[in-house]
Amino acid sequence: MRLPRSALLLALLLGCEPTPPQPPPQPPVAPLGSVGSVGSVVAAPALPPGPPLPAGWSANAARVTAEHGMVVTDATLATRVGLDVLKAGGNAVDAAVATAFALAVVFPGAGNLGGGGFMVARVNGTPHSLDFREKAPLAASHDLYKSPPAGAGGDSRLGHLAAGVPGSVAGLWEAFYKLGSRQLTWGELIAPAIRLAKEGFTVDAAFAKSVGDNAKRLKLYPASAALFLPGGEPLKEGTHWSNPELAVVLERIAAKGPPGFYEGPTAELVAAEMKRGNGLLTTADLAEYRAKWRAPVTFEYRGLPIISMGPPSSGGVTLAMMAHILEGYDPGKLAFHSPEELHLIFEAMRRAFVARNEKLGDPDFVTNPLARLLSPAWADEQRASIKPDRATPTAELPSAAPMNGGAGPHTTNFCVVDAKGNAVALTTTLNWFYGAGVLVPGAGFLLNNEMDDFATVPGSPNGFGLVQGEPNSVAAGKRMLSSMTPTIVLGKDGHVLLVLGAAGGPTITTAVFLQLAAVADHGLDITAAVSAPRFHEQGLPDVVMHEKGGLPDPQRKALEAMGYTFKEREHIADAPAIGWSGGVWVGAAEPRRLGSLALGY
Repeated sequence: MRLPRSALLLALLLGCEPTPPQPPPQPPVAPLGSVGSVGSVVAAPALPPGPPLPAGWSANAARVTAEHGMVVTDATLATRVGLDVLKAGGNAVDAAVATAFALAVVFPGAGNLGGGGFMVARVNGTPHSLDFREKAPLAASHDLYKSPPAGAGGDSRLGHLAAGVPGSVAGLWEAFYKLGSRQLTWGELIAPAIRLAKEGFTVDAAFAKSVGDNAKRLKLYPASAALFLPGGEPLKEGTHWSNPELAVVLERIAAKGPPGFYEGPTAELVAAEMKRGNGLLTTADLAEYRAKWRAPVTFEYRGLPIISMGPPSSGGVTLAMMAHILEGYDPGKLAFHSPEELHLIFEAMRRAFVARNEKLGDPDFVTNPLARLLSPAWADEQRASIKPDRATPTAELPSAAPMNGGAGPHTTNFCVVDAKGNAVALTTTLNWFYGAGVLVPGAGFLLNNEMDDFATVPGSPNGFGLVQGEPNSVAAGKRMLSSMTPTIVLGKDGHVLLVLGAAGGPTITTAVFLQLAAVADHGLDITAAVSAPRFHEQGLPDVVMHEKGGLPDPQRKALEAMGYTFKEREHIADAPAIGWSGGVWVGAAEPRRLGSLALGY
């Protein structure tokens, strides 16, 4: 039963004044009284009827249904914060803002204040896409990593020189200011994160594992080691952990809006650490950062309208290119994940990534040939080069550049829907888990290593194995190309049907496409689509990645006979999602990710 909004506000959100059009100083925000109430959820069988999964397959998403609203994230506490906001009368954007700030506390490997991301939303029937991607510092130049300055702190992947200008705080403010319900104030939405940082929480298995997996890099920087490796050892499951320095930064943001981060004490702490480590970021870089509203990439697949993110994210364009190629076939008549269907999917992935790699970059710096890449003529040309019984070597495709398999998930995506049918898909990241490894002393947050997403040295692979073209080269103030793919799919009746997104470098886009195709081509429930084995193909050296146990021998042998080569990965991407089915929201947490949780009411 839905609690009255007045009762929730009284219990959860006392002491905050309404937020005015611009963020002047406010008094400190009172912490929430009961962060993380669970709400009403309905559990159904793990997998509804659908195509059989490989024998012994264990990635089975629980099916959670809700009548009014739903939140699904990679971290239990963050999901609960988002649900509380929905129950208190906030809309999907309000819940997304609160969730993102909570993730910065409880999921610091990817949730962040020192990184950036993208948001796709549909609010009151209107699509929106927001770019709060990091950008190169003003002192950056084309050959920065080819000839780094003397004494530079690290490289494009580790240390101070790897950090771009953070965009998360500016982006979350823009989302709130333009699309928030005004039922809750800015300060109220940040209050849960403040309380979690100040009062602390119990380290769960997911948090402990992520710190342990990244301890070697975190040990390199004293402030990072002090916070995440107390006594020289990684945080242990069951430990009570807090981050009071981050709480102070969040209180500044709650009181002042973006100036509480991009100016004043927080900005000075960032600049001081960058100077100490011979990085490039300055207070001037922070002061001039702005998030940007971009035109969404919109297209159809099997008659379903789709809203996704455009450049400087490659995600929506690459997703659309794959969909346009596959639109000329009828995979729904083929057995799910049969060799015949997978052949078509792999060929579409390969061609889309070749174009993505060479043609796309920051639209404020280069001209992206979107009209050409998203045209029926381009898709027709790609299909004409696909042979029905043989894999096409990437080297035979026009202007193919070498690529390699991306690494594992290092980002976080979450999905929110509310009782009015508004929806948000938001992807945020530091790039690699724990970013550059550098924690800002006195501020409690990590800096990103997003500079590696540029073509730092054209012709050389980045950390995800992508060898990218000149459109994505380094330049002062430029935003690096991304693979993030927050996406909303509408039903033919105009109702939100799917809310999608993923973590995992270039595997983000292919994971989102596989979920879309599972639903659109085969009629799978979203829990089955999230659970199904994933594949990834992005060009040379022409190796298709598949999840362990996800490609049975008969299918593998048939595809190898067509010329495919495979590489097994423990898992590919993290991609929690929400669907609409039978008059209810259906949430599917990511079964591959410890701590992922879907909750609704």
